[in-house]
Amino acid sequence: MDSRNLSGPLLMTHRSARAHRALRDAIPIAKARGLIQLAMGGPERIYDLSIVSKIPIVFATIMFAPKILAPVLELAEYYGSDLTRLRVIARDAAVVIEIWIRSRHGTWRFFQVTPSTIVEIDRDGKRIESGKTIEYLAGVAEREQGGGVTPSV
Repeated sequence: MDSRNLSGPLLMTHRSARAHRALRDAIPIAKARGLIQLAMGGPERIYDLSIVSKIPIVFATIMFAPKILAPVLELAEYYGSDLTRLRVIARDAAVVIEIWIRSRHGTWRFFQVTPSTIVEIDRDGKRIESGKTIEYLAGVAEREQGGGVTPSV
């Protein structure tokens, strides 16, 4: 098992039960953005799914997040090896790389992978203003509660 430190000992593998659940739960989110194609499994898999709409084409990896509200820099360090793997994908204005993370309670955060860091985005791929993460997640929770889903952060 891959042991990482994010303000305390945490354990996660890309193929853990939580990671599989996160991937399953990511499919409807991805479908809302366009046609999706799941990547075939295997040790050399670079990403989990691609989303094809008009532009951009998105290559995303889906991960379990043991600490969903960690600061962006802490998350970038925690997922460093995953980000390095994703950065091998060539990108331009028509190709975007993303990492989606899900807590054990079903809370999601989304990030666009840039050459040097990650930038927080919403589930539609639009950038979230710095410092607005909690406000954004509270708004999502409120909308989901209205739809009968009770999320936890």
